[in-house]
Amino acid sequence: MPKKILLIDDDALLRRSLSFHLHQAGYQVRTAASAEDGLQQFRSEPADLVLLDIGLPGMDGLEALRHFNALVRVPVIFITARRRELDEILGLELGADDYITKPFDVSVLIARVKAALRRAQPQQKTAVSEAYSVGDIEIDPRAHTVTLRGEPVELTPIEFKLLNALAQQPGHVCSADDLLSRVWGAEYVGQPQVVYVHIRALRIKLEKNPNKPRRIITVRGVGYKLVPHGT
Repeated sequence: MPKKILLIDDDALLRRSLSFHLHQAGYQVRTAASAEDGLQQFRSEPADLVLLDIGLPGMDGLEALRHFNALVRVPVIFITARRRELDEILGLELGADDYITKPFDVSVLIARVKAALRRAQPQQKTAVSEAYSVGDIEIDPRAHTVTLRGEPVELTPIEFKLLNALAQQPGHVCSADDLLSRVWGAEYVGQPQVVYVHIRALRIKLEKNPNKPRRIITVRGVGYKLVPHGT
């Protein structure tokens, strides 16, 4: 069965254009011009993925995401003309799977949709299935939980995958492209900003001072590494 996509954007021309291209790519598409209408449609007939504009009239996309998360876990990709990093990080912390900024190439958006749907499928067991620790961080891949100094840390699915990827080789540097390929998929290679935004979100949750990280370290021009801390 074709995957169902709900597109919520107040730009009528964009809705028509994206609907056409997504239909051509094999998806069933429903559209809404407001978050309120989109949520009503979703309650009547859930979608497999939501494309959600941030700058909507009435309820904005960030508030709408909270409502979607309260209904059921569904992949959400933000479509936004806002380039301020704060909006992007806030959205990702709320549980969005990805974001794409306007203007964008339709082929790039469709690749992001495919990747998000693929990530939403049940995954095979990771190489490390038992709970393990890196310093004062404990990761349990089976339970999909993380604790910091014994206290639970709420991570989005993408944040969990990123942290788990870094934790497989503590103290070793992982390049942005390697992380993109392992966590997001090959479609994202060459887009390091995606990693940066999620690294920033992880630091907000795991570091005492995200601006001076001691656990998730940037090796300038090379990549990122997770350093055991607090043991």
